[in-house]
Order: sequence, then C-alpha cells, then structure tokens
Amino acid sequence: QVQLTESGGGLVQAGDSLRLSCTVSGRTSNSAAMAWFRQAPGKEREFVAAFRVNGGRTYYTDSVKGRFSISRNGAQNSVHLQMNSLKPEDSAAYYCAVGNGVILSAVRSKQAYSYWGQGTHVTVSD
Repeated sequence: QVQLTESGGGLVQAGDSLRLSCTVSGRTSNSAAMAWFRQAPGKEREFVAAFRVNGGRTYYTDSVKGRFSISRNGAQNSVHLQMNSLKPEDSAAYYCAVGNGVILSAVRSKQAYSYWGQGTHVTVSD
C-alpha cells in the first residue's frame, strides 16, 4: 500500500516562494508518475506538474511553467514542488499523487493516479 504525506503549505504574499514536499511510503514501480494537483474552492481538481520516474521527464500546466519546478529525491522517495513568483490565483489545496504504469498520454489526468495525499493548503495574498 502506498501512502503519501504532504507538507510545506502556508500563507504567503504575491511574489513569494514555497516548497511543497511529499513523502511516499510503499513500493512504486519504475513506470510510476508522481504529480501535484491543486483544487481551489468551488473548482475542479487540476493538474499542476508531474515527474515520470522512468526517464525523469517533467510536465507542467501552462500557467505554472517557468515558475514551478517538480523534482524527485529517489533516495528518500519523495517528490517536491518548488513554487516561485506565486500569484493569488495559485491559492488552492495542493495534492500529491502517485500512479503506477502511467502512460504518457495520461500523465496530466487525475484518473491515472491511484494514490493521493491529504492535501496541503497554499494561500497567496495580494
């Protein structure tokens, strides 16, 4: 059983940075993808960034490209989301997710991920 534990959320001002972390316990496959999604109040959960374990390729939604960076620490089996130049529209609950055997075409789809963390809140004020 895979369990995910997020940390690092908080209240910051626009332009500030935050680093989210997700510790993964349990076995993940070499074809796994590790991702961050976010959900603002009253909105659907949306893809933010993903990291494919096999090959190390990263993927981002357009609104965070150049500002956010996803990375993985293989030794600690953790995944991180460095968020720079934060904007009020980045405010949301951020969820870590892991999926085994995620194909390339599904890496941005929440349905491809079987394991989810409890979420960590990010609030960006003007």
